Amino acid sequence: MTTKSRATGNIAKGTPFSSRYAAAETLVRLQQSKLPLKPLFDSVTLEYQITGAERGLAMNLVYGVLRRREYLNHLLSLLARKPFQQLEPFIHATLLVGLYQLFCLDRIPESAAVNEAVNAVKKARPGSHLHGFVNGVLRSATRQKEQLPGPQDRYPDRRPFLNHPGWLTKRWIKQYGRQEMERICAVNSLEPQLVLRVNTGTVSKEHYLKQLNQLGINATSGSYAPDSVVLWDFQGAVTALPGYQEGYFQVQDEAAQLATLLLAPFKESGSYLDCCAGLGGKTGHICQLTQNTTEVVAVEPEKHRQNLFHENMVRLFPDRNVALYPMPLEQFARDSESKFSGVLIDAPCSGTGVIGRHPDIRWNRKKSDFKRYQQTQSKLIELASQLVAEDGILVYATCSLEPEENRQVVDHFLLEHPEFVLCDCRDTLPEPAAKFIEDKCFCPRPSSSIDGFFAARMQRKN
Repeated sequence: MTTKSRATGNIAKGTPFSSRYAAAETLVRLQQSKLPLKPLFDSVTLEYQITGAERGLAMNLVYGVLRRREYLNHLLSLLARKPFQQLEPFIHATLLVGLYQLFCLDRIPESAAVNEAVNAVKKARPGSHLHGFVNGVLRSATRQKEQLPGPQDRYPDRRPFLNHPGWLTKRWIKQYGRQEMERICAVNSLEPQLVLRVNTGTVSKEHYLKQLNQLGINATSGSYAPDSVVLWDFQGAVTALPGYQEGYFQVQDEAAQLATLLLAPFKESGSYLDCCAGLGGKTGHICQLTQNTTEVVAVEPEKHRQNLFHENMVRLFPDRNVALYPMPLEQFARDSESKFSGVLIDAPCSGTGVIGRHPDIRWNRKKSDFKRYQQTQSKLIELASQLVAEDGILVYATCSLEPEENRQVVDHFLLEHPEFVLCDCRDTLPEPAAKFIEDKCFCPRPSSSIDGFFAARMQRKN
Protein backbone atom coordinates (compact mmCIF):
# COMPACT_ATOMS: atom_id res chain seq x y z
CA MET A 1 0.00 0.00 0.00
CA THR A 2 1.69 3.20 -1.16
CA THR A 3 0.02 6.59 -1.27
CA LYS A 4 2.16 9.01 -3.22
CA SER A 5 2.44 12.57 -1.96
CA ARG A 6 3.31 15.71 -3.84
CA ALA A 7 6.73 15.57 -2.18
CA THR A 8 7.84 12.79 -4.52
CA GLY A 9 7.20 14.64 -7.75
CA ASN A 10 10.58 16.26 -8.45
CA ILE A 11 13.07 14.15 -6.54
CA ALA A 12 16.73 14.92 -7.09
CA LYS A 13 18.74 11.89 -8.09
CA GLY A 14 22.11 10.78 -6.82
CA THR A 15 22.21 11.11 -3.03
CA PRO A 16 20.35 8.43 -1.07
CA PHE A 17 17.22 9.15 0.90
CA SER A 18 17.61 9.88 4.60
CA SER A 19 15.60 8.99 7.67
CA ARG A 20 14.51 12.64 7.94
CA TYR A 21 13.22 12.60 4.38
CA ALA A 22 11.29 9.39 5.03
CA ALA A 23 9.83 10.83 8.24
CA ALA A 24 8.61 13.99 6.52
CA GLU A 25 7.22 12.02 3.59
CA THR A 26 5.35 9.68 5.94
CA LEU A 27 3.79 12.64 7.75
CA VAL A 28 2.66 14.17 4.44
CA ARG A 29 1.07 10.95 3.23
CA LEU A 30 -0.59 10.40 6.58
CA GLN A 31 -2.14 13.86 6.48
CA GLN A 32 -3.39 13.35 2.94
CA SER A 33 -4.67 9.77 3.22
CA LYS A 34 -5.68 9.26 6.89
CA LEU A 35 -4.45 5.67 6.50
CA PRO A 36 -3.15 3.73 9.54
CA LEU A 37 0.37 4.84 10.37
CA LYS A 38 2.25 1.54 10.67
CA PRO A 39 1.58 0.11 7.17
CA LEU A 40 2.01 3.57 5.69
CA PHE A 41 5.40 3.98 7.36
CA ASP A 42 6.41 0.50 6.22
CA SER A 43 5.57 1.34 2.62
CA VAL A 44 7.56 4.60 2.71
CA THR A 45 10.68 3.06 4.25
CA LEU A 46 10.50 0.18 1.77
CA GLU A 47 10.10 2.56 -1.16
CA TYR A 48 13.07 4.71 -0.13
CA GLN A 49 15.16 1.77 1.13
CA ILE A 50 15.46 3.07 4.69
CA THR A 51 16.73 0.21 6.84
CA GLY A 52 18.45 -0.60 10.13
CA ALA A 53 19.24 2.29 12.46
CA GLU A 54 18.03 4.85 9.92
CA ARG A 55 14.61 3.20 9.87
CA GLY A 56 14.52 3.24 13.67
CA LEU A 57 15.32 6.95 13.69
CA ALA A 58 12.67 7.67 11.06
CA MET A 59 10.05 5.88 13.18
CA ASN A 60 11.15 7.80 16.28
CA LEU A 61 10.76 11.08 14.40
CA VAL A 62 7.35 10.32 12.93
CA TYR A 63 5.86 9.08 16.21
CA GLY A 64 7.48 11.92 18.14
CA VAL A 65 6.10 14.63 15.84
CA LEU A 66 2.60 13.16 16.07
CA ARG A 67 2.81 13.09 19.88
CA ARG A 68 3.97 16.72 20.04
CA ARG A 69 2.32 18.25 16.99
CA GLU A 70 0.48 21.09 18.72
CA TYR A 71 3.61 22.14 20.61
CA LEU A 72 5.80 21.99 17.49
CA ASN A 73 3.29 23.99 15.46
CA HIS A 74 3.32 26.62 18.21
CA LEU A 75 7.11 26.87 17.93
CA LEU A 76 6.79 27.19 14.19
CA SER A 77 4.26 30.00 14.55
CA LEU A 78 6.83 31.91 16.67
CA LEU A 79 9.67 31.34 14.21
CA ALA A 80 8.13 31.70 10.73
CA ARG A 81 6.46 34.79 9.35
CA LYS A 82 4.12 32.68 7.25
CA PRO A 83 1.34 30.79 9.12
CA PHE A 84 2.17 27.09 9.21
CA GLN A 85 -1.26 26.28 7.72
CA GLN A 86 -0.13 27.99 4.50
CA LEU A 87 3.14 26.08 4.15
CA GLU A 88 3.55 23.46 1.44
CA PRO A 89 2.97 20.07 3.17
CA PHE A 90 6.47 18.64 2.73
CA ILE A 91 8.09 21.87 3.95
CA HIS A 92 5.77 21.95 6.95
CA ALA A 93 6.52 18.32 7.79
CA THR A 94 10.27 18.81 7.38
CA LEU A 95 10.22 21.77 9.75
CA LEU A 96 8.27 19.79 12.37
CA VAL A 97 10.78 16.94 12.10
CA GLY A 98 13.64 19.42 12.52
CA LEU A 99 12.06 21.17 15.50
CA TYR A 100 11.29 17.85 17.17
CA GLN A 101 14.97 16.93 17.02
CA LEU A 102 16.07 20.33 18.34
CA PHE A 103 13.61 20.58 21.23
CA CYS A 104 12.59 17.03 22.17
CA LEU A 105 15.70 14.89 21.57
CA ASP A 106 19.04 15.32 23.27
CA ARG A 107 21.29 12.92 21.35
CA ILE A 108 21.17 14.53 17.92
CA PRO A 109 23.58 17.41 17.21
CA GLU A 110 21.81 20.61 16.23
CA SER A 111 23.91 20.88 13.09
CA ALA A 112 22.79 17.42 11.96
CA ALA A 113 19.11 18.21 12.53
CA VAL A 114 19.35 21.43 10.51
CA ASN A 115 21.57 20.14 7.71
CA GLU A 116 19.53 16.98 7.16
CA ALA A 117 16.32 19.03 6.95
CA VAL A 118 17.92 21.28 4.33
CA ASN A 119 19.16 18.27 2.38
CA ALA A 120 15.70 16.68 2.48
CA VAL A 121 14.18 19.78 0.90
CA LYS A 122 16.92 19.92 -1.73
CA LYS A 123 16.17 16.28 -2.51
CA ALA A 124 12.43 16.86 -2.82
CA ARG A 125 12.53 20.33 -4.38
CA PRO A 126 15.61 20.56 -6.63
CA GLY A 127 16.12 24.03 -8.04
CA SER A 128 13.84 25.76 -5.56
CA HIS A 129 14.91 28.14 -2.82
CA LEU A 130 12.72 26.56 -0.15
CA HIS A 131 15.74 24.95 1.49
CA GLY A 132 16.89 28.47 2.39
CA PHE A 133 13.61 29.13 4.17
CA VAL A 134 13.89 25.87 6.12
CA ASN A 135 17.52 26.62 6.99
CA GLY A 136 16.59 30.08 8.25
CA VAL A 137 13.75 28.88 10.46
CA LEU A 138 15.77 26.09 12.05
CA ARG A 139 18.91 28.23 12.52
CA SER A 140 16.73 30.84 14.20
CA ALA A 141 15.32 28.11 16.46
CA THR A 142 18.82 27.10 17.60
CA ARG A 143 19.72 30.73 18.38
CA GLN A 144 16.50 31.39 20.33
CA LYS A 145 16.25 28.00 22.01
CA GLU A 146 16.64 29.33 25.55
CA GLN A 147 13.89 31.90 25.03
CA LEU A 148 11.40 29.54 23.37
CA PRO A 149 9.05 27.25 25.37
CA GLY A 150 10.07 23.64 26.00
CA PRO A 151 7.75 20.65 25.47
CA GLN A 152 6.78 20.65 29.16
CA ASP A 153 6.06 24.39 29.24
CA ARG A 154 2.76 26.14 28.55
CA TYR A 155 1.23 28.82 26.38
CA PRO A 156 1.70 32.40 27.64
CA ASP A 157 -1.84 32.26 29.10
CA ARG A 158 -0.78 29.12 31.09
CA ARG A 159 -2.80 26.63 29.00
CA PRO A 160 -0.90 23.34 28.57
CA PHE A 161 0.08 21.90 25.22
CA LEU A 162 -2.48 19.10 24.98
CA ASN A 163 -1.32 17.74 21.59
CA HIS A 164 -4.82 16.39 20.92
CA PRO A 165 -7.65 17.82 18.78
CA GLY A 166 -10.00 20.15 20.64
CA TRP A 167 -13.15 18.14 19.98
CA LEU A 168 -11.61 15.12 21.70
CA THR A 169 -10.31 16.99 24.76
CA LYS A 170 -13.75 18.59 25.21
CA ARG A 171 -15.31 15.11 25.26
CA TRP A 172 -12.86 13.95 27.90
CA ILE A 173 -13.53 17.04 30.05
CA LYS A 174 -17.22 16.08 30.10
CA GLN A 175 -16.39 12.45 30.90
CA TYR A 176 -13.56 12.86 33.39
CA GLY A 177 -13.07 16.54 34.28
CA ARG A 178 -10.33 18.90 33.12
CA GLN A 179 -7.58 17.64 35.42
CA GLU A 180 -7.97 14.02 34.32
CA MET A 181 -8.22 15.07 30.66
CA GLU A 182 -4.92 16.91 30.96
CA ARG A 183 -3.32 13.90 32.66
CA ILE A 184 -4.45 11.54 29.87
CA CYS A 185 -3.14 13.93 27.20
CA ALA A 186 0.21 14.22 28.99
CA VAL A 187 0.56 10.42 29.21
CA ASN A 188 -0.30 10.07 25.53
CA SER A 189 2.55 12.43 24.65
CA LEU A 190 5.14 10.13 26.26
CA GLU A 191 6.79 7.16 24.59
CA PRO A 192 5.12 4.03 26.06
CA GLN A 193 7.05 1.20 27.64
CA LEU A 194 7.37 -2.18 25.99
CA VAL A 195 5.34 -4.81 27.86
CA LEU A 196 5.67 -8.57 27.37
CA ARG A 197 3.58 -11.52 28.50
CA VAL A 198 5.93 -14.33 29.44
CA ASN A 199 4.88 -17.68 28.01
CA THR A 200 5.02 -19.49 31.35
CA GLY A 201 4.42 -22.87 29.73
CA THR A 202 7.89 -22.55 28.21
CA VAL A 203 9.85 -20.46 30.72
CA SER A 204 9.16 -19.06 34.19
CA LYS A 205 8.83 -15.31 34.55
CA GLU A 206 11.55 -15.24 37.21
CA HIS A 207 14.01 -17.08 34.96
CA TYR A 208 13.26 -14.81 32.00
CA LEU A 209 13.63 -11.65 34.09
CA LYS A 210 17.00 -12.89 35.29
CA GLN A 211 18.06 -13.61 31.72
CA LEU A 212 17.09 -10.12 30.56
CA ASN A 213 18.83 -8.36 33.43
CA GLN A 214 22.00 -10.41 32.95
CA LEU A 215 22.13 -9.07 29.39
CA GLY A 216 21.86 -5.50 30.67
CA ILE A 217 18.20 -5.09 29.67
CA ASN A 218 16.36 -3.15 32.37
CA ALA A 219 13.27 -5.26 33.00
CA THR A 220 10.89 -5.65 35.95
CA SER A 221 7.71 -7.50 36.75
CA GLY A 222 4.53 -5.71 35.69
CA SER A 223 2.20 -4.06 38.19
CA TYR A 224 -1.10 -5.86 37.53
CA ALA A 225 -1.00 -8.91 35.25
CA PRO A 226 0.72 -11.96 36.79
CA ASP A 227 2.80 -12.93 33.74
CA SER A 228 3.75 -9.41 32.62
CA VAL A 229 7.26 -8.00 32.25
CA VAL A 230 8.05 -4.34 31.54
CA LEU A 231 11.17 -3.39 29.57
CA TRP A 232 12.16 0.13 30.55
CA ASP A 233 13.57 2.30 27.75
CA PHE A 234 14.20 -0.65 25.43
CA GLN A 235 14.86 0.66 21.92
CA GLY A 236 15.89 -2.44 19.98
CA ALA A 237 13.95 -4.85 17.79
CA VAL A 238 11.60 -7.20 19.64
CA THR A 239 12.85 -10.08 17.50
CA ALA A 240 16.36 -9.50 18.92
CA LEU A 241 15.24 -10.11 22.52
CA PRO A 242 16.45 -13.38 24.06
CA GLY A 243 13.99 -16.23 23.69
CA TYR A 244 12.01 -14.73 20.82
CA GLN A 245 12.43 -17.68 18.48
CA GLU A 246 11.97 -20.09 21.38
CA GLY A 247 8.54 -18.62 22.15
CA TYR A 248 9.42 -17.20 25.56
CA PHE A 249 7.13 -14.19 25.25
CA GLN A 250 4.51 -12.25 23.33
CA VAL A 251 4.23 -8.46 23.19
CA GLN A 252 1.03 -7.53 25.04
CA ASP A 253 0.04 -4.68 27.34
CA GLU A 254 -1.13 -5.52 30.85
CA ALA A 255 -4.69 -4.35 30.12
CA ALA A 256 -5.04 -6.87 27.29
CA GLN A 257 -3.53 -9.59 29.48
CA LEU A 258 -6.05 -8.89 32.22
CA ALA A 259 -8.95 -8.99 29.75
CA THR A 260 -8.21 -12.64 28.88
CA LEU A 261 -8.30 -13.53 32.57
CA LEU A 262 -11.98 -12.55 32.60
CA LEU A 263 -12.78 -15.84 30.85
CA ALA A 264 -11.74 -17.69 34.04
CA PRO A 265 -12.25 -20.12 35.61
CA PHE A 266 -11.08 -22.19 32.64
CA LYS A 267 -12.52 -25.67 32.26
CA GLU A 268 -10.02 -28.48 31.64
CA SER A 269 -12.12 -29.98 28.84
CA GLY A 270 -13.84 -26.78 27.85
CA SER A 271 -13.80 -24.89 24.57
CA TYR A 272 -12.88 -21.25 24.01
CA LEU A 273 -13.37 -18.90 21.08
CA ASP A 274 -11.48 -15.70 20.20
CA CYS A 275 -13.89 -13.94 17.82
CA CYS A 276 -11.57 -11.17 16.56
CA ALA A 277 -8.21 -12.89 16.83
CA GLY A 278 -5.98 -10.40 15.00
CA LEU A 279 -2.35 -11.45 15.46
CA GLY A 280 -3.28 -13.95 18.15
CA GLY A 281 -2.33 -12.13 21.35
CA LYS A 282 -5.38 -13.16 23.35
CA THR A 283 -5.66 -16.53 21.59
CA GLY A 284 -2.12 -17.27 22.70
CA HIS A 285 -2.95 -16.21 26.24
CA ILE A 286 -5.94 -18.58 26.30
CA CYS A 287 -3.62 -21.38 25.20
CA GLN A 288 -1.22 -20.45 27.98
CA LEU A 289 -3.98 -20.55 30.59
CA THR A 290 -5.52 -23.86 29.49
CA GLN A 291 -4.50 -27.49 29.10
CA ASN A 292 -3.97 -29.36 25.83
CA THR A 293 -7.34 -31.03 26.44
CA THR A 294 -9.02 -27.64 26.04
CA GLU A 295 -10.24 -26.67 22.57
CA VAL A 296 -9.13 -23.23 21.39
CA VAL A 297 -10.68 -21.71 18.27
CA ALA A 298 -10.05 -18.35 16.60
CA VAL A 299 -11.74 -16.32 13.86
CA GLU A 300 -9.89 -13.74 11.76
CA PRO A 301 -11.02 -12.59 8.27
CA GLU A 302 -7.99 -10.49 7.27
CA LYS A 303 -5.31 -12.32 5.26
CA HIS A 304 -2.24 -10.46 6.53
CA ARG A 305 -3.31 -10.94 10.13
CA GLN A 306 -3.97 -14.61 9.49
CA ASN A 307 -0.36 -15.08 8.36
CA LEU A 308 1.00 -13.34 11.44
CA PHE A 309 -1.40 -15.32 13.64
CA HIS A 310 0.01 -18.60 12.32
CA GLU A 311 3.59 -17.37 12.79
CA ASN A 312 2.88 -16.50 16.42
CA MET A 313 1.14 -19.78 17.17
CA VAL A 314 3.99 -21.81 15.65
CA ARG A 315 6.55 -19.82 17.63
CA LEU A 316 4.70 -19.92 20.95
CA PHE A 317 2.73 -23.17 20.90
CA PRO A 318 4.20 -25.50 18.27
CA ASP A 319 2.51 -28.53 19.82
CA ARG A 320 -0.91 -26.94 20.24
CA ASN A 321 -3.65 -27.42 17.67
CA VAL A 322 -5.40 -24.06 17.40
CA ALA A 323 -8.09 -23.90 14.73
CA LEU A 324 -8.15 -20.57 12.85
CA TYR A 325 -11.22 -19.89 10.73
CA PRO A 326 -10.34 -17.38 7.95
CA MET A 327 -13.76 -15.79 7.63
CA PRO A 328 -15.96 -13.04 9.08
CA LEU A 329 -17.60 -13.81 12.42
CA GLU A 330 -21.01 -13.63 10.74
CA GLN A 331 -20.12 -16.57 8.49
CA PHE A 332 -18.58 -18.55 11.36
CA ALA A 333 -21.65 -18.02 13.57
CA ARG A 334 -23.93 -19.10 10.74
CA ASP A 335 -21.99 -22.26 9.94
CA SER A 336 -20.82 -23.38 13.40
CA GLU A 337 -22.72 -26.03 15.32
CA SER A 338 -20.47 -25.61 18.39
CA LYS A 339 -21.17 -23.74 21.60
CA PHE A 340 -18.23 -22.53 23.69
CA SER A 341 -17.46 -22.42 27.41
CA GLY A 342 -15.97 -18.96 26.90
CA VAL A 343 -16.20 -16.45 24.07
CA LEU A 344 -13.95 -13.38 23.86
CA ILE A 345 -14.70 -10.55 21.49
CA ASP A 346 -12.06 -7.81 21.36
CA ALA A 347 -14.07 -5.65 19.01
CA PRO A 348 -12.74 -3.21 16.39
CA CYS A 349 -12.89 0.27 17.90
CA SER A 350 -11.65 3.85 17.70
CA GLY A 351 -8.59 3.00 19.80
CA THR A 352 -8.70 6.15 21.93
CA GLY A 353 -7.33 4.15 24.88
CA VAL A 354 -4.08 3.38 23.02
CA ILE A 355 -3.34 6.78 21.49
CA GLY A 356 0.00 6.75 23.30
CA ARG A 357 1.06 3.69 21.27
CA HIS A 358 -0.64 4.81 18.06
CA PRO A 359 -0.35 8.62 17.99
CA ASP A 360 -1.92 8.94 14.53
CA ILE A 361 -5.29 7.91 16.03
CA ARG A 362 -5.82 11.27 17.72
CA TRP A 363 -5.45 13.14 14.42
CA ASN A 364 -7.32 10.65 12.20
CA ARG A 365 -10.52 10.10 14.19
CA LYS A 366 -13.76 12.09 13.80
CA LYS A 367 -16.72 12.58 16.13
CA SER A 368 -18.91 10.49 13.84
CA ASP A 369 -16.59 7.48 14.15
CA PHE A 370 -17.87 6.44 17.57
CA LYS A 371 -21.44 5.77 16.45
CA ARG A 372 -20.14 4.01 13.34
CA TYR A 373 -17.98 1.72 15.46
CA GLN A 374 -20.90 1.16 17.83
CA GLN A 375 -23.02 -0.24 15.01
CA THR A 376 -20.31 -2.76 14.12
CA GLN A 377 -19.69 -3.66 17.77
CA SER A 378 -23.38 -4.25 18.44
CA LYS A 379 -23.55 -6.66 15.50
CA LEU A 380 -20.44 -8.52 16.66
CA ILE A 381 -21.55 -8.96 20.27
CA GLU A 382 -24.89 -10.23 19.02
CA LEU A 383 -23.15 -12.82 16.84
CA ALA A 384 -20.71 -13.78 19.62
CA SER A 385 -23.54 -14.34 22.10
CA GLN A 386 -25.05 -16.99 19.83
CA LEU A 387 -21.91 -19.09 20.31
CA VAL A 388 -21.91 -19.14 24.14
CA ALA A 389 -22.92 -22.37 25.85
CA GLU A 390 -25.25 -22.49 28.86
CA ASP A 391 -23.42 -21.18 31.94
CA GLY A 392 -20.71 -19.99 29.53
CA ILE A 393 -18.84 -16.68 29.73
CA LEU A 394 -18.96 -13.84 27.18
CA VAL A 395 -16.24 -11.17 27.45
CA TYR A 396 -16.67 -7.98 25.42
CA ALA A 397 -13.61 -5.73 25.18
CA THR A 398 -12.29 -2.66 23.36
CA CYS A 399 -9.26 -0.41 23.66
CA SER A 400 -11.51 2.66 23.58
CA LEU A 401 -12.34 5.20 26.28
CA GLU A 402 -15.65 6.21 24.71
CA PRO A 403 -18.99 5.23 26.33
CA GLU A 404 -20.63 4.78 22.90
CA GLU A 405 -18.28 1.87 22.24
CA ASN A 406 -18.23 0.43 25.73
CA ARG A 407 -20.96 0.59 28.35
CA GLN A 408 -23.65 1.66 25.88
CA VAL A 409 -22.98 -1.43 23.75
CA VAL A 410 -23.08 -3.71 26.80
CA ASP A 411 -26.18 -2.12 28.34
CA HIS A 412 -28.11 -2.34 25.08
CA PHE A 413 -27.07 -5.96 24.63
CA LEU A 414 -28.14 -6.92 28.16
CA LEU A 415 -31.47 -5.16 27.67
CA GLU A 416 -32.11 -7.25 24.57
CA HIS A 417 -30.72 -10.48 26.08
CA PRO A 418 -32.05 -11.14 29.60
CA GLU A 419 -30.47 -14.62 29.43
CA PHE A 420 -27.11 -12.92 30.07
CA VAL A 421 -26.13 -11.32 33.38
CA LEU A 422 -23.30 -8.84 33.98
CA CYS A 423 -20.66 -10.23 36.37
CA ASP A 424 -18.28 -8.27 38.56
CA CYS A 425 -14.81 -8.31 36.95
CA ARG A 426 -13.33 -7.97 40.43
CA ASP A 427 -14.07 -11.66 41.06
CA THR A 428 -11.65 -12.91 38.40
CA LEU A 429 -8.90 -10.28 38.29
CA PRO A 430 -5.80 -10.04 40.53
CA GLU A 431 -6.16 -7.74 43.52
CA PRO A 432 -3.85 -5.00 42.13
CA ALA A 433 -6.26 -4.56 39.20
CA ALA A 434 -9.28 -4.01 41.46
CA LYS A 435 -8.82 -0.23 41.30
CA PHE A 436 -9.75 -0.33 37.62
CA ILE A 437 -13.25 -1.75 38.24
CA GLU A 438 -16.16 0.65 37.73
CA ASP A 439 -19.78 -0.59 37.85
CA LYS A 440 -18.53 -4.18 37.59
CA CYS A 441 -16.58 -3.47 34.38
CA PHE A 442 -12.81 -3.33 33.87
CA CYS A 443 -11.94 0.12 32.54
CA PRO A 444 -8.43 1.48 33.20
CA ARG A 445 -7.59 4.86 31.73
CA PRO A 446 -4.19 5.41 30.10
CA SER A 447 -1.22 5.76 32.43
CA SER A 448 2.50 5.08 32.31
CA SER A 449 1.81 1.52 33.49
CA ILE A 450 -1.29 0.44 31.56
CA ASP A 451 -3.23 1.21 28.38
CA GLY A 452 -6.74 2.58 28.31
CA PHE A 453 -9.20 -0.31 27.98
CA PHE A 454 -12.72 -1.58 28.61
CA ALA A 455 -14.01 -5.09 29.28
CA ALA A 456 -17.28 -6.53 30.51
CA ARG A 457 -17.79 -10.12 31.73
CA MET A 458 -21.22 -11.66 31.17
CA GLN A 459 -22.54 -15.14 31.92
CA ARG A 460 -25.28 -16.98 30.11
CA LYS A 461 -27.87 -18.21 32.59
CA ASN A 462 -28.76 -21.87 32.65
